[in-house]
Amino acid sequence: MTSRAALRPVGTVTRGTTNPNRLRRMDRWIAAAHGAELRRATDPVAVDLGYGAAPWTAVELLGRLRTVAPHARVVGIEIDPARVRAARPYEREGLTFRHGGFEIPLPQRPLLIRAANVLRQYDEEQVTAVWERLCARLAPAAGPSRGGLLVEGTCDEIGRRHVWVALGPEGPRTVTFATRLGSLERPSDLAERLPKALIHRNVPGEPVHAFLRDFDRAWAAAAPYASYGARQRWMRAVRDLTADWPVTDGPVRWRQGEVTVAWEALAPRR
Repeated sequence: MTSRAALRPVGTVTRGTTNPNRLRRMDRWIAAAHGAELRRATDPVAVDLGYGAAPWTAVELLGRLRTVAPHARVVGIEIDPARVRAARPYEREGLTFRHGGFEIPLPQRPLLIRAANVLRQYDEEQVTAVWERLCARLAPAAGPSRGGLLVEGTCDEIGRRHVWVALGPEGPRTVTFATRLGSLERPSDLAERLPKALIHRNVPGEPVHAFLRDFDRAWAAAAPYASYGARQRWMRAVRDLTADWPVTDGPVRWRQGEVTVAWEALAPRR
């Protein structure tokens, strides 16, 4: 017989603050990077984990995923039952809400789990265990598919600056830095939005600190390109970064104010 304790969701209630369009940068990256996997799947299920006090991010995720995968479904999962009840009126074809936490209470393994601004309140030492639990719930790799994707990161209140880690069933893959370029004084401004696994590692001797230092230097060297706009300056700075850092994307994403780097290059030193 299942105990009452076993039925309790795993995790703690977050502040729940959210704003419409806050996660647009993350969503657009997911659609570009993971759209082919979603299209190939018979039943592409995505989870918006910890969507907060209002369901806007789940509603928006469905709309953006369906531009690349028309049959995608989104399940919003919240650990606060009151938030689930408040979201239920927004359910429609392809969008449902459930009570739960890191255990991901679904009968199938999802092809995507998005967890934005969820781990910010946790201790750094807890992150690895949460990542492992969530990655174990992803759809496994099979044939041409690399399996599901966990996207976990942090952004500011209106989504101008965002940093996230992408993980597959095997573990961390990449780190993406994304920003509205007009709001940026220097790339290291993004340090305040590093996800929990990295934010306390932005100190001398750690790879992420060295990366942001080199990014600032490349940004300064690209100052002459500012006369053509912040986008051209960013693209030149990122291009210079590729000489020393394993940047995994290209100019199409750079133009969006993004750069993605292999996780191994930024992973904390233990």
